[in-house]
Order: sequence, then structure tokens, then C-alpha cells
Amino acid sequence: MKIGFVILGSISLGLGIIGIVLPILPTTPFLLLAATLYLHGSPKLYKWLIEQKYLGTYIRNFKEHQAIPLRAKIISVSMVWITLLYCAFFTTEHIWLSLLFIALATGITWHILSYKTLK
Repeated sequence: MKIGFVILGSISLGLGIIGIVLPILPTTPFLLLAATLYLHGSPKLYKWLIEQKYLGTYIRNFKEHQAIPLRAKIISVSMVWITLLYCAFFTTEHIWLSLLFIALATGITWHILSYKTLK
């Protein structure tokens, strides 16, 4: 069972890291899931993840404050809109798909902005 937690935690960590540069994937939920899975599967991996310079700070801040730093919000929302507007206007000829991309960007933006801003 512990091996399953470690494997799923590693997959979640990979998706969270990809989510840093690919705005369609939500970084925070995947990193939090990875931390939880590592906690159950391998305390050593959990400690390693929490002590990481960037990811560990991100996870600790979110768990302690339920907040996202302003810089992360600005970058995330900007990347979401740049990517999805590009997709809406340059990758499809279907109006319904363009509207879906815009709706997705709106939903993701609302989700990101619904969290408090970490000061």
C-alpha cells in the first residue's frame, strides 16, 4: 500500500511541476496531493518535498495560510489567459470551442482569485 502512495505521490508531483509552466494543470492541488500521499507512503519523501526551496515553501504557505502569493496569482492568471486566448483565436475554427476556452479561462481565474493573497 505504501508503494502505491509513493507512486501516486510521484505522479502528482510531476503533474504539479508541469503545472508550473502549463497553465491548464493546477499546480497547488497536485502539490498538496503529492505531500499528502508522501506523508502516508514515505515520511522521508514528505520531509524532502516540504524542505524543497521552492515547492516546499509553496506547500507550507498554502497549508498554513490558505493563500497564494500575489506574484504567483499574477503569473498564473496571465499565463492562463495568454494560452487560452491563443487557443480560442488561433487553433480552432469552431466558435463553441473558442467559447469553451474562454469559459475555462474565466473559471480558472475565478478559482485562483478566490484564494486570499499571501503578503
